[in-house]
Amino acid sequence: MSGRAAVFFDRDGTLNRDVGYVTHLDDFTLLPRAAAAVRKVNEADMLAILATNQAGVARGYFPEEMVDRVHGKLEDELAKGGARLDALYYCPYHPDSEVPEYAVDSDARKPGPGMLIQAAREHGVDLSKSYIIGDKYSDLECGWAAGCRSAFILTGYGRGTMDLYGAGWPRPPDILAEDAYHAVTMILEERKRAG
Repeated sequence: MSGRAAVFFDRDGTLNRDVGYVTHLDDFTLLPRAAAAVRKVNEADMLAILATNQAGVARGYFPEEMVDRVHGKLEDELAKGGARLDALYYCPYHPDSEVPEYAVDSDARKPGPGMLIQAAREHGVDLSKSYIIGDKYSDLECGWAAGCRSAFILTGYGRGTMDLYGAGWPRPPDILAEDAYHAVTMILEERKRAG
């Protein structure tokens, strides 16, 4: 399949500070180099796509409309840094939800690859040339399940996860980086070496 390469970004802990569940817009703040990371992807003519689990909807912590409001603020903040996301995907489902419409065991929920596969279909993404960046092992598993390479970063839950696994990863990350900007830099270097 020929198509464009993409970088899939997790949201909480990757692009913005992880505060648990973002239940109010005031809780949402970008991480220091997040806009620069996305801008670097834009400038490299790769697609920058958000893929985030938002189980807070299924758990009843906030309405689904709140996700859209937070994503509006995310896009505004990125734009201030000269960056843009080409698409945004989120999964509001969780199999343990007490709300029937959200009590779904969906393959869109990471570590399932559903969001990435949907993005590939809708935006002409070549998953074999693409990457996912995240701060949880489920982000890595999602990327691998979709056929992408996976970059693990030490922001958000990253450092704690790194301490947990140490040298005993079930499968080590393809790329290990300090933050999303560092990960994008390493991705672009890897692509340059590959020709």
